[in-house]
Amino acid sequence: MKLIKHTNILLKNSDTKDFLADAFYPEIDKKLPLVIFVHGYKGYKDWGAWNMMAKKFAEAGFFFVKFNFSHNGTTVENPENFADLEAFGNNNYSKELSDLSVVIDHFAKDPKVDEQKIVLIGHSRGGGISIIKTCEDERINGLITLASVDTLERFPTEEKFEQWKENGVYYVENGRTKQRMPHYYQFFEDFKNDEHRFDVERSMEMAKANVLIIHGTNDESVNVKNAEHLHLLNPTSELYLIENANHTFGAKEPWEDDTLPKGLNEVVEKSIKFINHKVAAK
Repeated sequence: MKLIKHTNILLKNSDTKDFLADAFYPEIDKKLPLVIFVHGYKGYKDWGAWNMMAKKFAEAGFFFVKFNFSHNGTTVENPENFADLEAFGNNNYSKELSDLSVVIDHFAKDPKVDEQKIVLIGHSRGGGISIIKTCEDERINGLITLASVDTLERFPTEEKFEQWKENGVYYVENGRTKQRMPHYYQFFEDFKNDEHRFDVERSMEMAKANVLIIHGTNDESVNVKNAEHLHLLNPTSELYLIENANHTFGAKEPWEDDTLPKGLNEVVEKSIKFINHKVAAK
């Protein structure tokens, strides 16, 4: 089976700014389920093993899309590095949800896509964004969370919060690149201005899509209790724990092997089965 791969497709969002997406799909004569991967905090579409993951989903018969949020710190000219820290500092949840809407709208219209079969796969903070979007957009009939947070209220507290409010910015060091990555206070203000919308717990309770929650038991960034909580909020969801897997299911940047790490391969295989059974077969 021949795979088609379109990389760095330019998408325009008048509410944010231009950003890039990739599409992987098999060259076959039928409409395909649309699977959209939503990266997390300090993530981007070409990180680690995401390209290999995309290929495996496409080989399974899906139209697989991954993209960079417009304000994730990458640029159209330099999509694999945090070349625009000013944009990173001005990111917020409203912008991410707006970008995700643009992605869904753009690819749902593709003649190769079955617009009745749309699945979001959200990693880490992208899981929280995907949960909210699934609640808001009735076109989405499948949701898979990978190492997802159970709340988007993840801000500095007490003295650190007061310093943030006073200074207007706080910095987090990127462990890999050693960059000091800014977070402007507008991030918190945007959250407070639309707090009801950004309530992940409420959205998970109300989500009408088929839901699969995947988490590693050794997640060092988002405790596995987040997954258990999400499952309690949506009892019709399926909870799937991967023993000893970390936050990225064994992947890292750069990923130089020619096969997926064991944990991420299990994620992909479980996700493919779930989509085939719960979405594609309908």
